[in-house]
Amino acid sequence: MAAPLLHTRLLGDAAPSASAVKTLGASRTGISNMRALENDFFNSPPRKTVRFGGTVTEVLLKYKKGETNDFELLKNQLLDPDIKRLPWLNRSQTVVEEYLAFLGNLVSAQTVFLRPCLSMIASHFVPPRVIIKEGDVDVSDSEDEDDNLPANFDTCHRALQIIARYVPSTPWFLMPILVEKFPFVRKSERTLECYVHNLLRISVYFPTLRHEILELIIEKLLKLDVNASRQDIEDAEETATQTCGGTDSTEGLFNMDEDEETEHDTKAGPARLDQMVHPVAERLDILMSLVLSYMKDVCYVDGKVDNSKTKDLYRDLINIFDKLLLPTHASCHVQFFMFYLCSFKLGFAEAFLEHLWKKLQDPSNPAIIRQAAGNYIGSFLARAKFIPLITVKSCLDLLVNWLHIYLNNQDSGTKAFCDVVLHGPFYSACQAVFYTFVFRHKQLLSGNLKEGLRYLQSLNFERIVMSQLNPLKVCLPSVVNFFAAITNKYQLVFCYTIIERNNRQMLPVIRSTAGGDSVQTCTNPLDTFFPFDPCVLKRSKKFIDPIYQIWEDMSAEELQEFKKPMKKEIVEDEDDDFLKGEVPQNDTVIGITPSSFDAHFRSPSSSVGSPPMLYMQPSPL
Repeated sequence: MAAPLLHTRLLGDAAPSASAVKTLGASRTGISNMRALENDFFNSPPRKTVRFGGTVTEVLLKYKKGETNDFELLKNQLLDPDIKRLPWLNRSQTVVEEYLAFLGNLVSAQTVFLRPCLSMIASHFVPPRVIIKEGDVDVSDSEDEDDNLPANFDTCHRALQIIARYVPSTPWFLMPILVEKFPFVRKSERTLECYVHNLLRISVYFPTLRHEILELIIEKLLKLDVNASRQDIEDAEETATQTCGGTDSTEGLFNMDEDEETEHDTKAGPARLDQMVHPVAERLDILMSLVLSYMKDVCYVDGKVDNSKTKDLYRDLINIFDKLLLPTHASCHVQFFMFYLCSFKLGFAEAFLEHLWKKLQDPSNPAIIRQAAGNYIGSFLARAKFIPLITVKSCLDLLVNWLHIYLNNQDSGTKAFCDVVLHGPFYSACQAVFYTFVFRHKQLLSGNLKEGLRYLQSLNFERIVMSQLNPLKVCLPSVVNFFAAITNKYQLVFCYTIIERNNRQMLPVIRSTAGGDSVQTCTNPLDTFFPFDPCVLKRSKKFIDPIYQIWEDMSAEELQEFKKPMKKEIVEDEDDDFLKGEVPQNDTVIGITPSSFDAHFRSPSSSVGSPPMLYMQPSPL
């Protein structure tokens, strides 16, 4: 009787006598109630069982015969104690401790109450709502700014661990509840941040749930990511900057309390610097920075990478990557969790590249997955500052060798012609090679120029470019133009004749989108995207920028060597200019207007000035 009495005492009522309990129980076992329960349960699925064994049907049949013991147990099982409405978190420490003990006693004596208890605790993982009503109308509905919120979260986690001590299967019952309670992605930043923070805390003391928790979080992040394109985010930031500039010029005309507002703006300044204007991007940025911080806390012990913990986390994340990220087209930022994890130690970067390489070359994988793997390889090799030159060369050797084998198999076949549907993975691998070469050609040729040129000549780019599959026609024009300019400079392969021929043969594509037919030139038949293009989320950038290779503008000497001056607006632009379509070309090249796809690859000016290239020495996992 200790647990029921304690429950009653916490609700503030006097403890009922034993006779009163019996009388109350008897009054609820009337024939009408029995018939109602009987009808409900007979209509339920036949395999429905009760905690003490048997089926509901058998219990009701026993009750008809006069055996009431099992029926009373069934009623107790179906009762839901009013634990959800009990305000126990903001009570005195004594009440909180008694309530935690009550929860342990309750679930150990009546495991049927496990789900309601877990659901109640999970409901406290977000800030409470404060609703002010006038009659039946909600006048105000806002989040409670409770200073005790962190302490309340700590108490909730204590409650989960106490329950798990009595019921070892608690994690198995908890995960579906956590999925169900996850706030809608359009909820406030504070609500999402609190819930995700608490989910990550649960993954620490319930390690069996870590994979499912991370998968749930990343799935929600993806929903945010696909609703906030890089172009939309940058447009919102640019508009806000222009609006602020316009406001400042007329500020003195309308601000009556100028001193007070100036002081307020000064105090809020640092917070605003990290704030995203785009509302979806703001939510995504907060949650991404939370996940990246969690990854660092898990993998680093006393300032050093813990190999065992990082391997376990890598296994969880690579499975989630395969399931969620690889099939998702044109996500902008969520994939940076793999980029960040691989920077902890070179072995993980090499394992990631090997994993992608297996996906690309495996013909049993769908073509779209193989193409996505090629996009990830090219973008990762180009942008990851922590990958040494020897690893870049090894990957180029693998990719180029595979391309030559592919061409060998196609030379004698009937499908040796340019077709994206037939040869999508081939073109994706070509573009990965071209893109990596454009970003890494300086390192490949640094030191001993003669040796570097000998290595590049051994790759035999000429055979790939001149093949009947014609990869220069399919790859992005911006990538093709840079590749052509650099290879022409070092006399590796002459691409301009093929580019001119492709431009003459380029047929317009009729698209019926946005309410009408329009004739456009398809400049991205592969529907390519580069997953690790510059991160524009302000908080997350702080994790990524130190390990990220920005696009370096060409110097005046290099431009002179290309025999074409760069346009003035390009020289003055501080953005990451690669893939804007403004490419240094020889006079014989036909200019290509940037497509709508190219517009998604502009990076923020804050990416300029990253630290110089630093390479880690190869080391095993």
